[in-house]
Amino acid sequence: MAFVFPPEPPIAVPVAGSDDKFAVRRVYCVGRNYAAHAREMGFDPDREPPFFFCKPAGAVIPVTYGETLEIPYPSQTTNYHYEAELVAAIGKGGTDIAVADALDHVWGYAVGLDMTRRDLQMKMREMGRPWEIGKAFDDSAPIGPIHKASDVGHFESGGIWLTVNGATKQQSDVSHLIWSVAETVSDLSKFFRLEPGDLIYTGTPEGVGRVVKGDSMMVGIERLGELSVRVD
Repeated sequence: MAFVFPPEPPIAVPVAGSDDKFAVRRVYCVGRNYAAHAREMGFDPDREPPFFFCKPAGAVIPVTYGETLEIPYPSQTTNYHYEAELVAAIGKGGTDIAVADALDHVWGYAVGLDMTRRDLQMKMREMGRPWEIGKAFDDSAPIGPIHKASDVGHFESGGIWLTVNGATKQQSDVSHLIWSVAETVSDLSKFFRLEPGDLIYTGTPEGVGRVVKGDSMMVGIERLGELSVRVD
């Protein structure tokens, strides 16, 4: 087979404690999955079905432990926000997955950031248009090494936090997810066939806010470590 243009190699996220790489297929994100964050965004949280949006695989940028990832301040925004998130990495495909079976499809977990051009997202929301320009831009999905679920277990609880220039901005626990990882995987699989290589950003707690050029973020999740990201 001859390609018109040579295909790009897959985005490869390191596997913690190994030389292996996790090849990224698709990136799904859950919106407003912590009650306090939903309130700070102007919504009343309840148990309506979760909603999803996507980022391209090319938005993923791996962060190595012990190093600081430098990400460029994106164009066309003056309100660039951080969102700390637990990321679930899918290792077994399926559709219409039962909640009771959902965690069998989760290969591992990682610390992630859903970086957001908030002003563009809000403008699109007010106009009733899709969010892509606010969410799906280049370098908008930093992620740390993926830890095997067989090593760290699944996440019914665990602290999640983010600091900017040393000041704590987000501090919560994964137990406060409105929809658990298992419920999220199950619901998402009703609409998309999940496959190995898929990443699910499971939502962010309250405390989201703005960063500017020169700001340094530390984002961490209990049992998964802490990542350093700087905005240039």
